[in-house]
Amino acid sequence: MTDKILIIEDEQDIAELIAVHVQELGLTPSICLSGKKGLELALSQGFQLIILDVMLPDLSGLDICRQLRESSPLQAIIMLTSRSSETDRVLGLELGADDYLTKPFSVRELQARIRVQLRRVHSLQGIAKTKTPDAVTCVGELMVDHQCHKVTYCDSAIELTSTEFELLSFLGKHPDQVFSRSQLLDSVWGYHHSGYEHTVNSHINRLRNKLEKDVTQPQIIQTVWGVGYKLNSAGVHR
Repeated sequence: MTDKILIIEDEQDIAELIAVHVQELGLTPSICLSGKKGLELALSQGFQLIILDVMLPDLSGLDICRQLRESSPLQAIIMLTSRSSETDRVLGLELGADDYLTKPFSVRELQARIRVQLRRVHSLQGIAKTKTPDAVTCVGELMVDHQCHKVTYCDSAIELTSTEFELLSFLGKHPDQVFSRSQLLDSVWGYHHSGYEHTVNSHINRLRNKLEKDVTQPQIIQTVWGVGYKLNSAGVHR
């Protein structure tokens, strides 16, 4: 069975072009030109990935993203924005989009982003089916269970999206090691592309909102100015 991709885009020519490139990857695309109908389909049918335009006439892509995250935290979402709408890109990431593409985008870039998200989906499915010796990472009071896709901190469950989980897992496997944003893009998203550092920044902010007592003075995921980010092992102890 091929992976199913839902394209929510009100410009029919763009939606059909994306669908062609999705089919080239051996995937099954579905097109929806309405935001409200797209949300309904996304909530009622099992899609491995949703490609979601921000600017929709009847229901904003940002609102769709927020509602999808509330009901389905692990749903893979790529948002499409115009090149000039930096605010929308940041808001989309803050609301839970896994990645974004700015219009116009190249076919190769679109297909590469799709592959990255589907690898994550398939990886999570594989983890659920097989046990591995390193299925759990513990750093202080932080526990990341890779098999069950669960995170607990000080015995409290922390609900993360799939991308937040992968980012925290990567940092947790390398405590106290500093990674630049480009290194994190390579390691977690599987690509490096100038101008997409917002992706890392926004996911770091979302992790901090879920883990830190005071996001203005983070103790767990720290910024090393001029270098990047690290998971501070001293900060995850009681």
